[in-house]
This record gives sequence, C-alpha cells and structure tokens, in this order.
Amino acid sequence: ERHRGRRPSERVQGRAMSDWWTYRPADFLMFAPRLYWRLFESLNAAWWPLHLLLVGGGLVFVAWRVRVRPPGETIGLRLGLAALAACWLLVAWAFLHTLFAPINWPAHGYALAFAIQSGALFLIAALGGVRAQSPPHRLRAGLALLLWALLLHPLLPLARGAPWAQSEVFGLAPDPTAIATLGVLLTLTPATIPARWGLRLLWAIPTAWCALSAATLATMASAQAVVPLVALGAAAAARFRG
Repeated sequence: ERHRGRRPSERVQGRAMSDWWTYRPADFLMFAPRLYWRLFESLNAAWWPLHLLLVGGGLVFVAWRVRVRPPGETIGLRLGLAALAACWLLVAWAFLHTLFAPINWPAHGYALAFAIQSGALFLIAALGGVRAQSPPHRLRAGLALLLWALLLHPLLPLARGAPWAQSEVFGLAPDPTAIATLGVLLTLTPATIPARWGLRLLWAIPTAWCALSAATLATMASAQAVVPLVALGAAAAARFRG
C-alpha cells in the first residue's frame, strides 16, 4: 500500500537493496506508460499538418524507387537521403529532446544518437557513391518496411484501443522513422569503398533503436514490442541472405 500512487522510480528508491528479487522491469521505468503514449498526442497536435508532407514524401520515394533503373545514382536519391536525414533531426528535436527527455533523462542521449544518424545521412547524400540498386529480395523487404512505417504503423493505436491522436508518424516518431530507414538501406548498394563503410555504419543506430524500443515497450507490457523486433528481424534476414 505504501507504494500506491508513486512513480516507478520512486518505488525502486523506496525498497531496500535486500529486496532486489522483488523488482520487476516496470519498476525501473521513469514514466508511466499512459504518459508515454500521451506524448504522441502532444507531438501530433504541435506539428499537424506536417504529417501529410512527411508521409506523402515517403510515398513519393517508394514510387521513385520502384521505377528507378540502374545505374540508380541520381540527384533524386541524394535528395531522398537528405530528406531522410532531416526527418532524423526532426525526431531528435521534436520528440526525443523536447517531449521525451523531460520524463526520461536518457532520451537526451537518444536525441544525440538521432542527430548523429542525421549527420551521417547528410554526409552520404552529399558525397554520393550510393546507388539505388539491390537484389530483388532486399528490394521487396525494403519496400515492405517502408510501406509499413508510412501507412500501417500509424494505425497501431487503433489496435490497442487508443485514440487516433496517439499515432506514431514517420518523420516525427522514432519507431516508424527507424523502421523506414532500415527499409531504405535495404534498397541501396555502395558504388565505392567509402560508401560501403558508410552504409554499414548507417545500420547501427536504427538497429539499436529498434532493439531498445522493443525492450522499452516490453517493459511497459505493450504487445507493440513485437513490431520493432519483427522489423529488425526482417531487415537482418534480407540483409544477410545470400
């Protein structure tokens, strides 16, 4: 009874170290799950109707990627990568730094990682050496992840009985942005050795974020934890398939 009404972090502090076996993963959350989901309501209210431009731009990239033919290294690809870089920077500022960090201090580090990913994407866009080419199985998997992130991921609140206002939208929320980026990377092939190393490095942060998000959602007892895990598994399977 003495723990009722207290935040998870306070409950942890209130226990003796000898009671370590009584801890649950949820006890280490710095925020209530209800508050986490409401952050997306605030995010969407603050940035509407930018959602239409972000999702529309993503769909334009999908249509372009389907139609592009070798050699595939064009100004369109560079513009697409630059736009994706801008999305990572927007997520870093609008959600992670502005909304998430005040209730979860590690989010300052997440925001920095997203800013680094943004800078790396801008660098690849500026230097080139990347082609919109990939084996058919990687292209199919990449486009599937992109379409999920753009069109289906925002519908997840409806599946859990939450209001539409809590939708996670590509370019504003971290999960669909990371999943879409994994999809984009699957559709690309390096044309130079520096670009090859650059593309390999670009996998690190979206991969780490999907794993971290799955762990966080699982700690919140949300069935949605399977989504970033499945996306990560699908991307890895397509990437390393012979």
